Amino acid sequence: MNNLRVPLTHPRPDAEAFLRAVTTPWEPSRPRLVEYIVNSPVMRPILEMIGREWVAPGGDRRQQAAYLDNFIAFWLHLGYDFVRLEIALPFPRPNRPGGDHGRAYAETALGPVATWEDFEEYPWPDPDALDFFPYEYIDSHMPDGMGMMACHGGGVFEHLSALMGYERLCVALYEDPDLVAAVSTRVGELMERYYRRLLELDRLIAVFPGDDMGFHSATLISPEHLERYTLPWHKRFAEMTHASGRPYFLHSCGNVLGIMPVLLDRVRIDAKHSFEDAIISAADFKKRYGDRIGILGGVDVDKLTRLEECELRKYVRGVIDACAPGGRFALGSGNSIPDYVPVENYLVMLDEALR
Repeated sequence: MNNLRVPLTHPRPDAEAFLRAVTTPWEPSRPRLVEYIVNSPVMRPILEMIGREWVAPGGDRRQQAAYLDNFIAFWLHLGYDFVRLEIALPFPRPNRPGGDHGRAYAETALGPVATWEDFEEYPWPDPDALDFFPYEYIDSHMPDGMGMMACHGGGVFEHLSALMGYERLCVALYEDPDLVAAVSTRVGELMERYYRRLLELDRLIAVFPGDDMGFHSATLISPEHLERYTLPWHKRFAEMTHASGRPYFLHSCGNVLGIMPVLLDRVRIDAKHSFEDAIISAADFKKRYGDRIGILGGVDVDKLTRLEECELRKYVRGVIDACAPGGRFALGSGNSIPDYVPVENYLVMLDEALR
């Protein structure tokens, strides 16, 4: 571990090179790096490695700025060409406690918008009132060469299923489709207003949202229902993003192969993120779709968590060898960096790419 190249002492971010590597057949001399989310328990010790004092998020403007300075430094010194940040509109909903790790899990049975009366009484958020300070601060404080990727925190399907409750949603698709349409339309319209603000940021290089629409063997609701209630909004967001001259990436967990034709031909995503070897590996996805869209990430989180260094390096090298030829690729985790990923393993993955 003592020979790791990360954190970098003299980073040289190049957002244009990242975009070229992901959206064209160009093959850079080393894979560009990408990540979706890095949880604070992994981020904190790495910041301390580069001599920065941890600052918790939240608080007044001064504390927020200190946290964001650290946030920029983290992405910079680990070799990324961008900072990725997401802020969500406040859609209040009940959550289940997540145990010892500080997580919370969505209530799946019944959400706060289960009836038309609920719909009328729900406190829908105002996108114009949302505090964009974190975006604006990062936009004006990144070093030269660096860009920002950002999105609304949570996708249309995620909010639809959380607001109605997944079980209630599945029933309402057949018993009350008008309510499903009303909720998805209201969420989509609010997010469209949000994205109009986001696209005004000068150094935004791509919109990179997440909308988990699948589980191990299929999509969470039928592809036909996703095409009716969710994917038209992604198409709209992609159109807005493309009109601004930027690419539109998509993170979606689970098996979403059933909607890939729509994502490619109608939504027109520019790159796909979230890969799990038990569903489809990044290498196999590359064979199917790599001549049309970028492959983001690819390192299975289970392997990233549990493999010893030698085996992990071999596995990461295999992902690179399979996905880098022909371009349209950036290396990172297949999902995100949660708190249970060992810091050492995360750094080994990055180090192997930098070799």
